[in-house]
Amino acid sequence: MHGDISIVAPLPTLPLLQEWLARRSYVSGQFADRTRLLAAKRRRGLTVSLILPTLNVADTIGPILSELDGLYGTLLDQLIVVDGQSTDTTVSIAEAAGVEVYQQDELRPEFGPARGKGDAMWRALGRADGDIVAFADADTRDFDAGAITATLGPLLVDPEIQFSKAAYRRPFATSNGVTPEGGGRVTELTAKPLFNLFFPLLTGFAQPLAGEFAGTRDLLRSVPFFTGYGVETGLLIDTLRRVGLSAMAQVDVGTRQNRHQPLADLSRMSYAVLRTVMTRLDDPESGRLAERVLSESLYTHAATTGDGFRLMEYHEALIERPPWTRLLDLTAADRPAPLLGSVAE
Repeated sequence: MHGDISIVAPLPTLPLLQEWLARRSYVSGQFADRTRLLAAKRRRGLTVSLILPTLNVADTIGPILSELDGLYGTLLDQLIVVDGQSTDTTVSIAEAAGVEVYQQDELRPEFGPARGKGDAMWRALGRADGDIVAFADADTRDFDAGAITATLGPLLVDPEIQFSKAAYRRPFATSNGVTPEGGGRVTELTAKPLFNLFFPLLTGFAQPLAGEFAGTRDLLRSVPFFTGYGVETGLLIDTLRRVGLSAMAQVDVGTRQNRHQPLADLSRMSYAVLRTVMTRLDDPESGRLAERVLSESLYTHAATTGDGFRLMEYHEALIERPPWTRLLDLTAADRPAPLLGSVAE
């Protein structure tokens, strides 16, 4: 290792987080039996809605809806596409598939034009009839309906769980090929560091900004939705405060290849995440801002691996050194005065 970062043994010394990881983190194979999930759904008398926000995803929305066709009428009772004024054939493809399609600006028009993904999700939530409501991104090239099934799984089989988040590895495509890790740059460089500082109970989520998640309709309608790219960040924080970590779960659904965004767009997304977190720092649990920033040296990192979820702790001290001018002034003040008549050599 270079620098001052050192890796401590896996599994951090945060008992609550360790317990949660063991109890509320799953792998998709645990929910591969759709017959079992359907039986649980019917036994509890539940209905499920899935919402897909779209914007110029004509190249992916068709395969996604085809993949979901096997779930519609069984695990999924309602499938909604909410579109952000696509200029390609996204809407016509969705309409041809026979699902419910809405333009985001047509939903709750009294709030004016929709302002981004979060606003579209919030507006579509008003049209969702299911007891459980799930969301998924529509720009995924390797979409697997099993990921939706797995994300719904904890909510269907365990009445104590009210929120479930997908987790996955994010390959990164470059001109030299595809690396197995490296995607999710806003997650790794912005969201996770912020959660470490201010909301450490959320550091166990391997993909906190994943667009695939599900919650009870009662829960989702009881929390606010941020209008832009801060929506997932705000939902995690507000859900934690409303129902507690024990009512939240995550499921490793494998690998997800989303469309890569230009760096300038990632900067804007990071800014949205930062601002979202800042709006929640007036709560006593987040602590005094400057004091926490300077004193917190522990960094908890959650990831999915071939052997399941893994938590690691990193220690990186943040020490403020004084300006050199101050050191030089002190040195000069402490230097003994030269003897009279002496000659400098």
